[in-house]
Amino acid sequence: MRYHDPIRRRLRSAGRVVAAAARPNMWRTGRVVAGFWWDGHPNFGDAMTPWLLPHYGLLPIHRSPAQARVTGAGSILEFVPADFDGAIWGSGLIRGEAHPLPVAKPLAVRGPLTRDLIGAPADTALGDPGILASRVLSAPATRWDVGLVPHGHHRSHADFLALADTSDLSVRVIDVHTRAPTAVREIASCACIVTTSLHGLVTADSYGIPVVWTTLEPVLEGGDFKFRDYESALTPGSTRRVAFGSGTELADLMRGARVAPPDAVEEMSDGLEAALGRLPAVLEGLPRLPGGVAEILFRRS
Repeated sequence: MRYHDPIRRRLRSAGRVVAAAARPNMWRTGRVVAGFWWDGHPNFGDAMTPWLLPHYGLLPIHRSPAQARVTGAGSILEFVPADFDGAIWGSGLIRGEAHPLPVAKPLAVRGPLTRDLIGAPADTALGDPGILASRVLSAPATRWDVGLVPHGHHRSHADFLALADTSDLSVRVIDVHTRAPTAVREIASCACIVTTSLHGLVTADSYGIPVVWTTLEPVLEGGDFKFRDYESALTPGSTRRVAFGSGTELADLMRGARVAPPDAVEEMSDGLEAALGRLPAVLEGLPRLPGGVAEILFRRS
């Protein structure tokens, strides 16, 4: 049975319901919402949405883009139909092409490039929800000097993985195809991050870790658009990108690593939390547990 099989997806949703049941706040004030995030394969960045939202009293149940009432973290807005009238929270586009969503309710989008291409208001909050990771999971003790975070398409990239072969530094290769808290904890346990994954960059920024990003073959869909979109919101006019070639050494990349401005991280995090706080009012009538779970979970896809 494949990861994205409807039965396995519903089993994952059921597991989240069980976890939510352990949170007293979910039974007192929690709401259930039909959400959309990429769930085609395990990936910690895409799993940020169902991991983060319960900490804010919201239990998302995965639905198709057309049936969802809120979209979350990830480059997923191309999947959303033009008549989507739900809320957008920190989502982005994968390509730098116009994708108007005239009746959507954009509470927050990943960056100003996405904002303009979907036609969201100029005052829409900006930021990737992954920046909230440190507000959900306390920083662990540092275990490794460097964390390498290859995108899923780069997990077998020989030259990138060879960066770990050093006797001078302790290096951890972090698997992005895992649960959000697992990958987040490992990234947060590193003193420096080198990544080709956007959420490797975002997570490092959340914890105030020096980070550098680069691009590899195969080129990701949309190229570096999602990185530019995010950085233009957090570090406008500046980038932590360093070019990578066959002769690039780990020290070359680490020299380009920098910490995101703490004030900018704080402002982005506050904006995303404030935007999320408006979600129940924007969508109106979000059901409570447990009836809302049954209403959404067992609705036909």
